[in-house]
Amino acid sequence: MNELTIHYQVFGDFDKIQIPTVKKQPYRADNLWQNTCFEFFLGLVNSPIYWEFNRSPSRNWNIYSFSHYREGMKPEKAFSSLPFPFTKESDHLSVQIKMRLDNIIKNPEDIEMGITVVIKDDDDNISYWAIKHTANEADFHQRDSFVKL
Repeated sequence: MNELTIHYQVFGDFDKIQIPTVKKQPYRADNLWQNTCFEFFLGLVNSPIYWEFNRSPSRNWNIYSFSHYREGMKPEKAFSSLPFPFTKESDHLSVQIKMRLDNIIKNPEDIEMGITVVIKDDDDNISYWAIKHTANEADFHQRDSFVKL
C-alpha cells in the first residue's frame, strides 16, 4: 500500500504562539510557511525531484513539486485537496495527515522524507523545527536532512 500517515503534536505555551484563524472552507494558498505551519518534504532516492507539503492550522494547504534543490517550484496538480484534522488543546497542537501517494510516487520504498514545523510567536519571531538539520541555518529543502523511509 502506498499510503503515508503523519501525526504531529506540538507542546508549549500557546498564549505566545500565533495560530492562524481556522477557515470554514480550506483552500490552496501560498506562503503558508510565513506563519505557524506543519510541513513535510518527500523526495525520491537517487533523484533530485521532491515535493513540499504545507498544512496551516487555518486548514489551508499547498503542495509544491521541485525539479532540483529549490528549483522548478510549481504547485503539484496531482492533488486537488489535502484534508487533515487539526486540534488545539490548552497545552498542544495536533495535526494528523493520512494520504495516498500513488499520484506522485509509484514505488514507496524509494522515498526520503523531512518532517518539519514552522512556529511564529506573538513577537513575530519564527522558529524552524525538523527531525534533522544538516546545514548551519534551518533549510528544510536540504536533501541530506531527509531520512529514508
